Amino acid sequence: MIFSSSIFIFGFLPLFLIAYYSTPKLGKSWVILLGSYAFYGWWRLDYLALIFGISLLSYAAAQVAYNAKTETKKTWAVRFGVTFDLIVLGYFKYTMFFMSGLSDLSIALGTGSLSVPAIILPIGISFHTFQSISYIIDVSRGDAPPARRLVDFLAFGSLFPQLIAGPVLRYKDLADQFETRSHTVEKFTQGIVRFTQGFAMKCLIADNVAPFADRMFGLSAPTAGEAWLGAVAYSIQLLFDFAGYSAMAIGLGLMIGFKFIENFNSPYISLSITEFWRRWHISLSHWLRDYLYVPLGGNRKGKVRTYINLMLTMVLGGFWHGANWTFLVWGAWHGGWLAIERMFGGSIWPRFMAWPMTALIVVLGWVVFRAATFSNALKMYQGMTGINGWAVSLDQAWQIQPSEICALLIGATISVCGPSIRWVGQTIPQPLYLSSVAVLFVIASSSMIAQSYSPFLYFQF
Repeated sequence: MIFSSSIFIFGFLPLFLIAYYSTPKLGKSWVILLGSYAFYGWWRLDYLALIFGISLLSYAAAQVAYNAKTETKKTWAVRFGVTFDLIVLGYFKYTMFFMSGLSDLSIALGTGSLSVPAIILPIGISFHTFQSISYIIDVSRGDAPPARRLVDFLAFGSLFPQLIAGPVLRYKDLADQFETRSHTVEKFTQGIVRFTQGFAMKCLIADNVAPFADRMFGLSAPTAGEAWLGAVAYSIQLLFDFAGYSAMAIGLGLMIGFKFIENFNSPYISLSITEFWRRWHISLSHWLRDYLYVPLGGNRKGKVRTYINLMLTMVLGGFWHGANWTFLVWGAWHGGWLAIERMFGGSIWPRFMAWPMTALIVVLGWVVFRAATFSNALKMYQGMTGINGWAVSLDQAWQIQPSEICALLIGATISVCGPSIRWVGQTIPQPLYLSSVAVLFVIASSSMIAQSYSPFLYFQF
């Protein structure tokens, strides 16, 4: 079940909200927990035990660390909890990657191939693991109070609006909300608006651009026009798919009284890669900074170590996205530019070149991020140089649909004019604004029903 599906919008969500608002305050966490387990179990019932187990052990490790009388006991509780979470994530996400590598090495040495197990990656496991780790660390540091009730933490760990693809939440940001959050008509209305905006981003932009990007990335010898259009199309698809999901998650949170962190802030208007990472996947950027970059030493151990820490943080962040060498390269690409910008004290481009060069770096990075293999990425990069010609071939031109071009142009316009568009929206009288949101919901719903199944891109990460 995904948010942009009829079963969720017209079935699960209304039933959940009825149950939620029919339940007294003390029972609302139970409704969230059961509803979230039902949502997750719709995909695979057997993996509910995994989600429950990670949450339960993380809760216990944090409690032991919080109540520890000695620093040694606290340290071992934290190590045990974090190590357990990482082992679970590592097994499901990286076993096949490492076993495939060992099998290739074994073949190269002439000893035959190794058996590579087929492991199904649980959806949302990366986000769930990161949130569990942050809870253990925050409680042990005294940065967050331990959950007052186990059911509150279990509900936090399985919170269906953001369990599948973020934003990455920290319990300390929601601890007070589990106790005192408000439920008002105004907040609920804001939730509907945010959900509808994200729903439209996903169904009207991302899903219409996706076939175009897929065709271009599927070419064996793309021309410059095809390669660049494919890279730009994927850049728009990824932004509107992921930012749309985050907007829907934030909207759903508001509907049940929670305020989640914003996850995107017009990233494609950035004037540097450093600024880009302050605007793109903001919750992940904060997590990597607080739980990886700073513990590695941050910028406290000299310039060279700072550059190394930036590189290492981004490489590991890239690897978190998926068990593929392409993600490691993508992380190193961004880490290298972050280190260069830190070395020169900010943007390295003249003001008039800052935006186009930053956009170019980001788009080039998305190519290897999107490509299934290095060879596929290399084909796109070669195509971008014009080695296979410059114009879009006739075979591809006739396949381009008006809806694809329209969605691409609208998406690109919104990407670079987002702040201005939001300002205009705020000046519209509320009755007219809400009416336009209702119309947008109807259009997006119609598009959803007419389209084929299109999962969220970040499900695979």
